Amino acid sequence: MLQELNPGLTGTAETVVRETNTALAMGSGSLHVFATPSMIALMEQAACNAVAACLDEESTSVGTLVNITHDAATGMGKQVTATATLTAVEGRKLVFEITAADEDKQIGKGMHERFIVNKEKFMAKLG
Repeated sequence: MLQELNPGLTGTAETVVRETNTALAMGSGSLHVFATPSMIALMEQAACNAVAACLDEESTSVGTLVNITHDAATGMGKQVTATATLTAVEGRKLVFEITAADEDKQIGKGMHERFIVNKEKFMAKLG
């Protein structure tokens, strides 16, 4: 690791609701609204961004658990921002509080766990 991981680190990620990240396009529903899988991916991206500067070239983090609610719909053309705050570091395990909001309201929240792994060793296990 390049620097110590401490609770309080935050990261964000942003996207705009387009045809490609709607429930209809993702197969998670039949409407042209921001898809839950897209929101989860954005939340994971925010968590990655929170710790990226702390990891060396040989290390990365992989997602292992997401426990979220998707509380409100977001229509086409709206910007969505996910924020992840590191709340606990337990060895290689990282725990985040995550939220997502569009331009008008919070649309989702929850927690997310990631583990720090060595890239080469991780990929070698795949066979």
